[in-house]
Amino acid sequence: MPCLLEGKNALILGIANRWSLAYAIAEAFRREGAVLTLTYQGERQRQTVEALAGELGAARVLSCDVTQPEDLERLARTLSQDGRPLHALIHSIAYAQREDLTRPFLETSEAGFLLAHRVSAYSLVAVSRIAAPLMTQGGSITTLTYLGSTRVVPNYNVMGVAKAALEACMRYLASELGPRGIRVNAISAGPIKTASARAIRDFASVLDAVAERAPLRRNTEPGEVADAAVFLASDLGRGVTGNILFVDAGFQIMGL
Repeated sequence: MPCLLEGKNALILGIANRWSLAYAIAEAFRREGAVLTLTYQGERQRQTVEALAGELGAARVLSCDVTQPEDLERLARTLSQDGRPLHALIHSIAYAQREDLTRPFLETSEAGFLLAHRVSAYSLVAVSRIAAPLMTQGGSITTLTYLGSTRVVPNYNVMGVAKAALEACMRYLASELGPRGIRVNAISAGPIKTASARAIRDFASVLDAVAERAPLRRNTEPGEVADAAVFLASDLGRGVTGNILFVDAGFQIMGL
């Protein structure tokens, strides 16, 4: 059986460790034949991501802090110098200050609100602006979101608002980039034990509630999210854009 992403060049942003969803997606992309470029944020992550890149057989690892315009410009220059088309972009980046996830949403600081939106939502616009000119054969841009964008999830707070903005960005980008053959979608994953999820207070209770009430009566596995990302990036997803694909064991359909 041919690999679904054979010969496709993929840029994956957001790998922090082997438990991150971006790592699971990179594994699945590599399994399906994609040529991987990974990024890391700052020197603290460099050694870790370079080691993971070796395990994944990534073609290269580049530095990119999405809050730094000079980093984005350098990434754009490096990618454009290759002369190779880009076929897929995975945006798996989100951040909010821990204090803004632990205190009431009403007490969210202005600085914390703006930082969460800059990293978690605007960065999709910034990296899409880099990727789009390189997608000369069309392509796929996929970001990661969560149900807290449209429903109140305890202690998700400002991140839920930022994810709502991210989803709106995804739709506007899908509309603008569609004529170029570039599809833009989001995967809404169920709660998964990642390093970033530990910043959410009482996260274990969220996992328990989902496993109890979701139609499949279990939590989401990273590999399920990764396979959904493969579908969206492959020719199998060629007619899908501007959509949010829920990979959450069906939890989003449930009421009380």
